Amino acid sequence: MILRYALRRLAYSALVLIGVLVVVFVVVDQIGDPARLMLPPNAPESVYLALRESLGLDDPLWERFVRSVGGWLHGDFGDSTWQGVPALQLVLERLPATLLLAAIALAVSLTGALVLGLASARRPGSLVDRLLTVISLAGVSIAEFWLGLMLILFFAVQLRWLPTSGFNGLQYAILPAIALSFRPLGRISQIARSSLVEEMRKPYIKALRAKGLTENRILRRSALKNAGIPIVTLAGDELASFLNGAVVIEVIFAWPGIGSLFIQAIERRDLPLIEACVFAVSVMVIAVNFAVDLIYARLDPRAVVYKS
Repeated sequence: MILRYALRRLAYSALVLIGVLVVVFVVVDQIGDPARLMLPPNAPESVYLALRESLGLDDPLWERFVRSVGGWLHGDFGDSTWQGVPALQLVLERLPATLLLAAIALAVSLTGALVLGLASARRPGSLVDRLLTVISLAGVSIAEFWLGLMLILFFAVQLRWLPTSGFNGLQYAILPAIALSFRPLGRISQIARSSLVEEMRKPYIKALRAKGLTENRILRRSALKNAGIPIVTLAGDELASFLNGAVVIEVIFAWPGIGSLFIQAIERRDLPLIEACVFAVSVMVIAVNFAVDLIYARLDPRAVVYKS
């Protein structure tokens, strides 16, 4: 049944990817004439017409769509008009930096959120619980770009402990990862705390207490697993946002990831590179959502029946 469920979710993911391809094609088609964007303003009309013909822009819309999608599925987005190399090659060169930053930020936020959530759920309403609630609310409230600038000012400029920008080792990832993980840490810790507190009030927890199990063991072994679905849901959502929306942090810290490349492509109206960036991010987000669905099935087999 789990295999059937996985195949069904994979089919849904493929449909979503096709929808993304359609949206990307329509949006790019409406941005403007690609031939005009690729040529300088004073280019002769004959050069413009020849370029349109070579790009197939005079063909019917449906024919251009089929040709474009066929190229995308084979990894062919054309050459970047900015750098003159295959657009997908530029994206793949930036992909490891984006994945590294997202992985570190997710590890920091998820670990910190579970620690805060477990500590709060162990003694709800206590001073520790209130203090941790304030910390989680601060994480939700503080803007990422402001936090990133403050981290640079304090740790890089004043203390000179860490580099300000770029990427040349793991020490360069510390500040952007902290700035990126602070908001999800607040969100996940709130969900973890509320889910665990609710779980600790259920009858089976009282039965475990009657058997003599300690609160820490009950929290870690039983309550955390049963409260894991909302935590996994939000963690997957945050990971997708790391891959999709870390543009501001990458720009502030000059991080050589897909986000900063996407901004540069927009500034230069590099349509093939824009398409390659959107496609790559879409595939990663769909893969994250598919992985979350599989984790659902592992944590709660009832989800297989419900979602199928």
